[in-house]
Amino acid sequence: MADALDAADTTDAADTADTAEAAVAAVAAGAPRARVTFVGAGPGAADLLTFRAARAIAEADVVIWAASLVQAEVLEHARAGAEILDSATMSLEDVVAVYERAAAEGLKVARIHSGDPALWGGTQEQVDRCAEIGVATEIVPGVSSFSAVAALAQRELTIPEVAQSVILTRLGGGKTPMPPGEEVREFARHGTTMALFLSAARSGQLVRELLEGGYPTSTPVVVAYQATWPEELIVRCTISTLEETVKEHKLWKHTLFLVGPALEAHGTRSHLYHPGHFHGFRKADPEARRALRTRGTTT
Repeated sequence: MADALDAADTTDAADTADTAEAAVAAVAAGAPRARVTFVGAGPGAADLLTFRAARAIAEADVVIWAASLVQAEVLEHARAGAEILDSATMSLEDVVAVYERAAAEGLKVARIHSGDPALWGGTQEQVDRCAEIGVATEIVPGVSSFSAVAALAQRELTIPEVAQSVILTRLGGGKTPMPPGEEVREFARHGTTMALFLSAARSGQLVRELLEGGYPTSTPVVVAYQATWPEELIVRCTISTLEETVKEHKLWKHTLFLVGPALEAHGTRSHLYHPGHFHGFRKADPEARRALRTRGTTT
């Protein structure tokens, strides 16, 4: 069995080398340089695409998109005749095969991911494979669902003197194991704003870990389902009612939680626009500056 696996690994390496050589030969022969652009499509709404994202889709010969996570309207940017593939039916090997074909034929591929490719997108393994086969890559950032939910809730997540950090994480126990020390209960000890992805199916465990970490039961929570989609649902509750809220609305996927005191606090005035604060473009008002010094909050 070990010999068979070694042989398979050798064959895969040879195929990758052949593909990379074919890509180099194609460029040398004057063919366009192949490129795979990973496009962040945002949380759903097609009008949250960036101009750069729309341009990458419009220039692509092949568009691979996640139909279950991205609204179909984003495909309106694709040119007539572009090959459209749904990644929901594809494995990593299927996707890489498209990249290999792009390398050999000098094609441009737009790989559309929901949200921002930097977060839970399976992007890095694809970028690494592209490097192995000699395909140039670009990543176009997108609007993350956590910032979209904050906008829908009309809340700033970093309120002065209340919360100045945002923790992005997910609950352990799912398909992907959490590294040691990254349990929700450990992050909850900071008491700041948390955005929790991929956790609705285990809402009881989520509540337990948030409380074990030290959040009071009265801590405000924003529950968001399918944010920016036509069927979006935004519900406010507290940690004490989080589990019943999730079960009442039968939420188990496409749901994000924002947790923390900043979700209802008004906090104190920001220094940035205080007349006593100065920076490279504005002088401080002397009297207001003295008032800030008296409070001992000057930075």
